[in-house]
Amino acid sequence: MEVILLEDVEHVGLRGDVVSVARGFARNYLVPRRLAEEATAAKVAELRRRDEQRARHEAKTAEQAQAIADTLGKTVLRFEVRSGPTGSLFGSVTPTDIADEIWRTRKIRVDRRRIAADSIKRIGRYEVPIDVFQGVRVEVKTLVVPEGGELPSDEELAAMEQAELAEKQAAEAPPEPSEELEELLAAADAGAAPEPEAAPEPEWRADADAALRGE
Repeated sequence: MEVILLEDVEHVGLRGDVVSVARGFARNYLVPRRLAEEATAAKVAELRRRDEQRARHEAKTAEQAQAIADTLGKTVLRFEVRSGPTGSLFGSVTPTDIADEIWRTRKIRVDRRRIAADSIKRIGRYEVPIDVFQGVRVEVKTLVVPEGGELPSDEELAAMEQAELAEKQAAEAPPEPSEELEELLAAADAGAAPEPEAAPEPEWRADADAALRGE
């Protein structure tokens, strides 16, 4: 069945795409999680009208592209997002989010597939490269700020990232044996049974050996 994606879905498509997926995948996963909705004729028509409207604001020539690049070069995008204590986002800022924010703030249409950056997963200051037109690229300043707070300094951001890396390394390291376990191992070593002594040879064995030697 055909659905309209409401969010970027890895290996499926980007928000606003009309894609064909298995009916069970749509009904059991995409729709319940509000990642997609059924692509009815009315919704697809509305989507196309919106895209046509935005397309009028897209660069058609190198001169238009350069003018757009000049505007975007002076633009600072800001995203307030939920994040953890070490700066990791509960989610991400995707190229689709960036394209939508450029449209919202500047009424400039940027093809999200021309945004040459991966999804942003940490708070911080970023320079997002965008290929506005063939041979015309601009880097857009983008701030990803913790929700309800301010963006820390670069030094603090670096320290937070190092703290998160240390946490991951500690979680992946094999656990140290507990003191109780070490004591049990030491007690087991101290109480190890001695090697059994060899049993003495029976007397008949000595007589048999002497008979064989002709004694």
